[in-house]
Amino acid sequence: MFEIGNSLREARFRQQLEFGELEQATKIRSRYLRALEEESFDTLPAQTYVKGFLRTYADYLGLDGQLYVDEYNSRFGAGEEEHREPVVARRTSSVRPQHRRLENGGVLFALAGIGALFALVIAAWKFSDNGTPRIPNLPGTTPTSTPAAPTQTKKVAQPLKFHLYLKATHGNSWMNVRGWSSNGRPRFTGTLELGQPGMPFSARQLWINFGNPGNLSIVLNGKLVTGITSSGSYIVTRRGITPAA
Repeated sequence: MFEIGNSLREARFRQQLEFGELEQATKIRSRYLRALEEESFDTLPAQTYVKGFLRTYADYLGLDGQLYVDEYNSRFGAGEEEHREPVVARRTSSVRPQHRRLENGGVLFALAGIGALFALVIAAWKFSDNGTPRIPNLPGTTPTSTPAAPTQTKKVAQPLKFHLYLKATHGNSWMNVRGWSSNGRPRFTGTLELGQPGMPFSARQLWINFGNPGNLSIVLNGKLVTGITSSGSYIVTRRGITPAA
């Protein structure tokens, strides 16, 4: 068991994030984000919103959103079941005995038909011409060959997404951000100026050309990254930031 609100607040403080920036990035109102940190869950519209907001907020901070939802369910989820009305299947008592007898007769007839079909299959299996078991064609069907086993395709594991947060804390810095490589889809090109709100990115891999990275605070999955001071091109993955080849 851990404190949901305090861990969210500590992660936000480490990244020097303000509620205004988080509201713009997560699309969750500031008062709801503040309620999550204070564990004032009763001020949110419903438990469904609480779980969705918890997962989104925690994931954005680089935390495990599902872990926070599981912790919430273990502490507060029981009440949700208590307020639900039990659903009881009601049977009508107006069924006439005659209808019940017809239903029972239909069941017996169906069971007899299944038994006869099963006996026919066993007989064909035992008395085939060449001693090889075979199953006769049933009425209304055509002979078919044994279908080939489906070819199993191997799924290529995709790299996990990461959360990157860049903010100019010591001065301006020009940068060019693209998805995956230098030829990837443009994500941002321009100057991140001192005093501007930080820029969040969520991706599996990014290529970034920094003009002056020493002026930036770089946070990857909730952890401050140090040592990126030289201008040039870098590859960002969930494991870290390395110079591009």
